[in-house]
Amino acid sequence: MSEPRPDSQPAQQQSTPGTLGEMTPKPDHGEESYQGSGKLTGKVAVITGGDSGIGRAVAIAFAREGADVLISYLDEHEDAQDTAKYVERAGRRCVLVPGDVSDRAHAKTIIPKAVEEFGRIDVLVNNAAFQMSHDSLEEISDEEWDHTLATNLSAMFTLCKDAIPHMQSGASIINSSSVNSDNPSPQLIAYAMTKAAIANFTASLAQLYGEKGIRANSVAPGPVWTPLIPSTMPEEKVESFGGNTPLGRAGQPAELAPVYVLLASDAASYVSGARVAVTGGRPIL
Repeated sequence: MSEPRPDSQPAQQQSTPGTLGEMTPKPDHGEESYQGSGKLTGKVAVITGGDSGIGRAVAIAFAREGADVLISYLDEHEDAQDTAKYVERAGRRCVLVPGDVSDRAHAKTIIPKAVEEFGRIDVLVNNAAFQMSHDSLEEISDEEWDHTLATNLSAMFTLCKDAIPHMQSGASIINSSSVNSDNPSPQLIAYAMTKAAIANFTASLAQLYGEKGIRANSVAPGPVWTPLIPSTMPEEKVESFGGNTPLGRAGQPAELAPVYVLLASDAASYVSGARVAVTGGRPIL
């Protein structure tokens, strides 16, 4: 096996959903680098998949910008509790809600919990996602297909539907799409399809609720180094992950967080219906 580049990662694999503790190298979520400046002072944010990866970086950044945070996550309790510590060190409240968002009954408990704890919702970040890599449709079970749609699409629909009645003018919905939304990897056919749907859903949402002053945007990450990668891709693909971008490497979660901060903030008051690419140079249409 060839030596990995200094800015890449060695071959490795985990079981789904993956944890930060087993990753080499450890992702950068902005723990030591992100500096807030009050862009979200007094806001309340709900973030799904907030225990690790992009969601964790967003939670840390939001807290340092002045927001209280509810984090929804599956069962990675140690990662979630560690994220909560960073939020609390920033002087903000953090509520943790474990459970599977693909289960609609659980998904429908998240927004009521946020309203119970904080009284309102200013920002909703639908970030939780599931993917698996396959070389043929025959490898994808009906159960996996249904789980992918339930996690990536139905949960987003449920949380948006539940949150909007508690949002005022100036609120922001941010949905995590992907470069796969219009440049799909064939091995990620189910995931890529859902990410295109997320971009489409978000564009419709922006038009439906613009008159109420609620903005909706999506972020399209490229290859980002998160636990999802070693837990859902073959080892050889993990080793080369991100190498096909013009920047020649995978992105770090910390490099995504500022975009979510902008879209959540009043500085983006006229930005709605957008899909923002953070892809290391790979274009989206």
